[in-house]
Amino acid sequence: MAQLIPHPTRIQAAGNKPKLIDEFVGAVSSKTPQISIARMQSPSGWQEPGQTPEFDEYTVVLRGLLQVETKTGVLTVQAGQAVITHRGEWIRYSTPGPEGAEYIAICLPAFAPSTVHRDSV
Repeated sequence: MAQLIPHPTRIQAAGNKPKLIDEFVGAVSSKTPQISIARMQSPSGWQEPGQTPEFDEYTVVLRGLLQVETKTGVLTVQAGQAVITHRGEWIRYSTPGPEGAEYIAICLPAFAPSTVHRDSV
């Protein structure tokens, strides 16, 4: 049966500045461990610790600029572009641009604090 998600669930974000994570589908909001779909809004200068997640992440930038650092380089993902990161790959996200960024992140399987494996800070 179809399931209406009347509103997202706000999830606590990691990083040096406040970032909004609104999960529409996922382990918290819809009890769906197979996938998570969330809208992210992060301010200019936001950066989170590096991570080595147990999930693939598909990200579409709607506004601003998202920077994705890997062990082999840095990708700059602008509005209208997307990036795919793979489980087991070390990555670090940040929004260095003046307007921050708004983006949609889809994780397979769903994001969970126990499977993101953030670097110690």
